[in-house]
Amino acid sequence: MITHLLFDHDGVLVDTEQWYFEATREALARLGVVMTFDDYKQHLVDGASSWTGAESQGATPADIDGARSWRDDRYQHYLQTCDIDIDGVAEVLSELAQTYQMAVVTTSKRRDFELIHRDRVLLDDMAFVLCREDYLEAKPAAQPYQAALKRFDIRRDQAIVIEDSRRGLAAAEAAGIATVKVHNEFVAFQRAASDYAIPSLGELPDLLRGISRSEGR
Repeated sequence: MITHLLFDHDGVLVDTEQWYFEATREALARLGVVMTFDDYKQHLVDGASSWTGAESQGATPADIDGARSWRDDRYQHYLQTCDIDIDGVAEVLSELAQTYQMAVVTTSKRRDFELIHRDRVLLDDMAFVLCREDYLEAKPAAQPYQAALKRFDIRRDQAIVIEDSRRGLAAAEAAGIATVKVHNEFVAFQRAASDYAIPSLGELPDLLRGISRSEGR
């Protein structure tokens, strides 16, 4: 019986991924490296670093560290100035909180995460949040979701993961947890298997009701 929901963050609860790409693209351009969206997509598929191109063109570790720092600041600028809200998410979470315990499991850095939610209410019903600093191995490793199971003190069959990306779905699968894939146009090119798929988070309550009926809940 599913009693707990584990949510990915970027691309599921907020629309931030395009701005991380844009900040990275601009940072690489400062090093003389052109990165297209097709390049970025391939990096996501391969799990490769976006900075490899800079290294091959002679950028030093210090150059890359400086560009990363600039990228991080630029990304925070976008988080504060761009519309990253996804319609209906707050209402969906409020509804689901009446039935399920919920948490966020994200690869976001905590400083970015806290900036995003400084003036938002999406976390009001979350039991806890696990950010990148809270575990050693990032997605697609199982550790982030294993940590969430341990924090809740539940079995894996009591949870379901809501993700949008192949790496996130792979992490949940590695942890032995059922998955729901939410469509996200920015990463729609990624082919990823999941137990369930929905076009938007707004469809999640109905999906979970159907699962509950099939479980005899």
